[in-house]
Amino acid sequence: MNWSMDWTPLMHGAPQWMRDGKFGLFFHWGVYSVPACENEWYSRNMYLKGCRQNVEHEKRFGKLSEFGYKDFIPQFRAERFDPDAWASLVKASGAKYAGPVTEHADNYSLWNSAVNPVNSVKTGPHRDVAGECAAAFRRRGIKYLATFHHQWLWGWFMSTDSEADVYDPKNEIYYGPALPLETNRYQPYRLPDQQFCDVWLEKIREVAEQYRPDALYFDGRCMILPEEYRYRAAECYYGAVPQGVITYKQEDYPKGLGVFDVECGRFAEKQDFFWQTDDRLEDNITWCIVQDPKYKSAGKVIQQLADVTAKNGCLLLNVGPQADGAFHPDAVRALTRIGAWLKVNGEAIYGTRPFAVAGEGVTAGVNEDYNVERVKRQMKDGLAIESGRYRLTGDDVRFTQTDGALYVIGFGIPRDNTLRLHSLREGGELGPVRSARMLGTDAQVAFSRDGEAMTIRLPEERPFEEGFAIRLEKE
Repeated sequence: MNWSMDWTPLMHGAPQWMRDGKFGLFFHWGVYSVPACENEWYSRNMYLKGCRQNVEHEKRFGKLSEFGYKDFIPQFRAERFDPDAWASLVKASGAKYAGPVTEHADNYSLWNSAVNPVNSVKTGPHRDVAGECAAAFRRRGIKYLATFHHQWLWGWFMSTDSEADVYDPKNEIYYGPALPLETNRYQPYRLPDQQFCDVWLEKIREVAEQYRPDALYFDGRCMILPEEYRYRAAECYYGAVPQGVITYKQEDYPKGLGVFDVECGRFAEKQDFFWQTDDRLEDNITWCIVQDPKYKSAGKVIQQLADVTAKNGCLLLNVGPQADGAFHPDAVRALTRIGAWLKVNGEAIYGTRPFAVAGEGVTAGVNEDYNVERVKRQMKDGLAIESGRYRLTGDDVRFTQTDGALYVIGFGIPRDNTLRLHSLREGGELGPVRSARMLGTDAQVAFSRDGEAMTIRLPEERPFEEGFAIRLEKE
C-alpha cells in the first residue's frame, strides 16, 4: 500500500511492559452474548436469509421484522458483572494486560459514549464496562487494553430480508442508515461516508481521552477508512497516551506504527520485530460464549505461548464471558491452570528475549495468518474458518533467554527421556553453562556437551504434565 501522509512522527515500537509481559487476555462480551448462538457474528448473520443463525433466530425469536438485534439489548443485563472478579481472573491466569472488547461491529459501545447513545451506560447493564474494568485492572497492576472492531459496522447489518427491522428508518440509531447490500463485503465498492468516518474517529477519541488505554487494538478492515482518518485516530491515541501502543492487522497501518498482529496465526521462525497474535481459548469456532461451550486445554495454550515467545512475540488470548458477566467454570479452570504453570515457569517467559533460534524438534514450523482470503470466505459463508492445529510433541523444544540464563521449554516426554539439542552444542551460539535445573524442582539436571549437541537427561518427575522449563545457567 502506498502511504501519502507522513507517518514518521507517529512511529511507535512495542513498549517495555509488552515485550516483557508476553501474555494478555481480552473478552468478547456484548449483546451477542445473549443469544449465544454459534459465534459473535450473530448480529450480522441473523440478517442473512438461510444462514444457520438466521434460521435459528427465526425459530427462537420470530421474524426479523418483529424481533431484531436491538431487541436483545434489554436482555443484556450483566447481573453478575464484577470487574474486580475479572481482574482476579486475569491475575490468576498470569496475564499482564487485559480488557473487554470496547466495541464490536454491532454499534454497541461498552462505555459512556456521548456520540453513540446505544451504549452500556444508557441501556442494558447501565454500567460503564470499559471504565470499571480499566480502574479494577490498574488497581491490580494489569495494563489496560481497549479493542475496536467498529469499522466493520459499515454494511454490517444490511439484510437479504427486505422486511428486516434494519431497514426501518426509526431504527437507524441502532443499525445506521440503510446501505447497498454489497457494503457488507470485506472490501466494498461503496466506502464509508464522512458521517460514518467522523463517528468512527470520535469513538476512538472518547476512549483514548477518558480511559488512556495502555494498548489500543484494531481488528482489521481499517483500510476501508480514508488514510486521513486512520492517521487522525493514531494521532489522537498517541497524543493521549504517548507511551501506549497500537496493534494492527494486515495493511491497515504502515509498518512501525505499533505492533503487528497476526490473528490466529504464527510464524515458522523467530522474527526480527516484536509481534502479537490474538487467538481464543474457545475450542468452538467462536470468540464469544455459546451454548455448550468448549475450551482448549491449558497445555495447548502453554505450547502456543512458548512458541510465540521464542519467536519474539506475545499472545493475546480471548475468552468470552456469559451474558450475565460471569465466566464459564471450564474457562476459569483452564485459565487458572495456565496461571499455575506460569507461577512456576514464568521466568522462562516473562522478561525473556529470543535465542539465536526459536527451538528444535520434529514438528515443522508454519507461517499462518487469518488473511484477507479467509475473511472474505467468512463474510460470504457466515462461518469462521478453523486455523490449522499446530501441536508440539515431546521431541520439540523452544528456547528463550535472559542475560543470565537460557531456557529450554519442553512439552512432553522425549524419546529415551533425553534431549539432544544441536543448537546448544559446544562452540555454538550458547557460551559456557555452569548448571542446569528444571524449574519447580530443586534437583540438578545432568547434561553434557560436545561439538555435535548438548545432551540433557530429564528427571523422571516433573511439576506439570503440560510442559517443563529447564534453566541453563550461563557462565
